[in-house]
Amino acid sequence: MLRSLKEKFNNMDKILLFLTLAFSIFGLFNIVSASSREAVVKLDQNVYYYFYRHLIILVLGYIAFFLIIQIDTKKYYRWIPLIFLLLVGLNVYVIINGKITRGAINWIDLGFFNLQPSELAKPVLIAALALFLEKWGKRLRNPRVKHGNLIGMFCIIGLIFPAIVFFQKDLGTATILSLIFGVAYLLSPILSKEKWKVVGVLACMLVFAALFLYAKQGEILTEKQRARLDFFNPCSHFNGNGYQVCNAFVAINLGGLKGVGINQSTQKYSYIPEAHTDMVFAIFAEEYGYLWGMLALILYAVIIFRILMLASSASTIRGKYICLGVGTYLFAHVFINLGGLFGMIPLTGVPLPFLTYGGSFTISLLVALAMVQAVHIETKSKVRF
Repeated sequence: MLRSLKEKFNNMDKILLFLTLAFSIFGLFNIVSASSREAVVKLDQNVYYYFYRHLIILVLGYIAFFLIIQIDTKKYYRWIPLIFLLLVGLNVYVIINGKITRGAINWIDLGFFNLQPSELAKPVLIAALALFLEKWGKRLRNPRVKHGNLIGMFCIIGLIFPAIVFFQKDLGTATILSLIFGVAYLLSPILSKEKWKVVGVLACMLVFAALFLYAKQGEILTEKQRARLDFFNPCSHFNGNGYQVCNAFVAINLGGLKGVGINQSTQKYSYIPEAHTDMVFAIFAEEYGYLWGMLALILYAVIIFRILMLASSASTIRGKYICLGVGTYLFAHVFINLGGLFGMIPLTGVPLPFLTYGGSFTISLLVALAMVQAVHIETKSKVRF
């Protein structure tokens, strides 16, 4: 077993592994500062309350990581369909009996932490789409064969999670799941003519679904979701929906070039609620400054670029699409989180990879990165032999 682990370690992508570990460790210690006010004032706990909880989550995540890199991705054909169906059931259950947090019904209370099945769905969706495209890719690119049933099945697999999560009122997560499917769809071997036909059909279905929702409940988006669409000049409506983003601007401005110093943030004291979650980058920029903030963005770009490079060299079709899916997953989280924080797009409240406190997301992120490493291990093994 030790020889097997050593061999797999030798075949892992070291740059991606190092950045994953370094970002995880830094994020863990950054959470201490970002969450200190929340832990002490609001929860009456020790300043390290969230640190210890996140440490346990990281341990569980890395146990999952090292288990997954030992699984041949061929075996995904056996397990992914079952896990996919289980998560569909869990996400439907959440709509009925889930815990409401900030207007979204997307949590199951497990005591120690809240489970968010929609986060666990992301790596499973990536794997399911990759397996489908590997199995049916040749048939989909054959112009002499009818593809209607296959394309329909592919769309059902790709859109069932976004549809369910939309009814959980979690627009951010639904958007990311949709982007994962959208990129896989656009890069799939489906013939271009058929792709655009399906896009037209899906657009019509979306319009009819919107009209149905409006006719049934008088609205398509909740009042809170509609308010977030007014993201231009957030400080003009400081006492309303622009409160968080405007205070994030203040935090970033206070940080300047070099930052105010570790644990010296003032904006985390009541100005930015739950600063250790979706708005964590504002506190990071305030304490560490513009230079470290730019370094973090560069490292995100390096990680995503590295994953895309591994996609281009993957030895299997499923491996290629797994890497492309994980690259999309990471890019979507970084862009939507920071885009909302900087006032470029509506604030939807999605986690920032590695820096945000959170159980389901952290474990899902490490599982996704483990799948990428498993693909690279297989690629290296086949190149060598």
